[in-house]
Amino acid sequence: MDCLAICNCNIRARFVQRIRMLGFSNSCSMEVFLKSNYGSLVLVIVVLPFFVMQFWGLPWTVPRIAGLAVAIPCFLLLALARIQLGRAFSVQAKASTLVTTGLYSRIRNPIYVFGGLAVAGLMLWANQPWLLFSFAVLLPLQFYRSRKEARVLTEKFGAQYLEYKQQTWF
Repeated sequence: MDCLAICNCNIRARFVQRIRMLGFSNSCSMEVFLKSNYGSLVLVIVVLPFFVMQFWGLPWTVPRIAGLAVAIPCFLLLALARIQLGRAFSVQAKASTLVTTGLYSRIRNPIYVFGGLAVAGLMLWANQPWLLFSFAVLLPLQFYRSRKEARVLTEKFGAQYLEYKQQTWF
């Protein structure tokens, strides 16, 4: 075996070890992919250019400009919320740390809020307002997830979380 193959096997073994430490099995490969910051970044880098190229040539109307004016700051705030969440980020609801600083000092679920608004802005920018009907599916899912997370956080942090919940929105 050459040096590159040994190094590759070593990296692969460490990656599998980290996945197992996080509690994932091999059957959860898509969830592991989305859990990793790299997976999310690759997904955005690959999908967004195709989306932009598809709709770039359309005329610049007021809804398209408004959509972009909403999407860009919301995407940046979404990225900031994800960074501020740090290692407390999880695909499934679990309570490792109660994050109450930064955007989380005002909004309990800024990733859901700014993610939804960024998607809405992109849909308007794409001049496809009928896609906003996807919020009929997206919003109930976000409310369901936020309630599930609230239950888990209440169980873990008790009165501390309930006090934080009273001081913040959504």
